[in-house]
Amino acid sequence: MKNWYIVSYDIRDDKRLRRVAKTLQGFGVRLQYSVFRCHLSERDMERLRWELSKIMMKEDDVLIVGLCDHCTTKLRTRNPNTHWPDETDTYTIV
Repeated sequence: MKNWYIVSYDIRDDKRLRRVAKTLQGFGVRLQYSVFRCHLSERDMERLRWELSKIMMKEDDVLIVGLCDHCTTKLRTRNPNTHWPDETDTYTIV
C-alpha cells in the first residue's frame, strides 16, 4: 500500500543540493524548487531516507510529511492541472 508524502529540504552545499534533488526525482515529482511529492510504499520510504542520509550532512535539513487519503482530497492548488492520481510512476530511469 502506498501513501503520499511531501518532502522539503534545505541543503547548505550546492553539490549536495543537486544530489538530493536528483535522488528525489527518482522517487517523486517536483512541486517547487525544494519540494517534492512522492507516492511511496513503506519500503520505498525507508529506501529514500537511507539514500538521503548517505548524501546529507548535519547542517542540512529535510522535512517529510505523510498525507492520509483524507488529507489528499482536501488539497487545494492554484494550478487546476495539478492532480494527485491514485497511482504514479515513482522511478524515472535516465
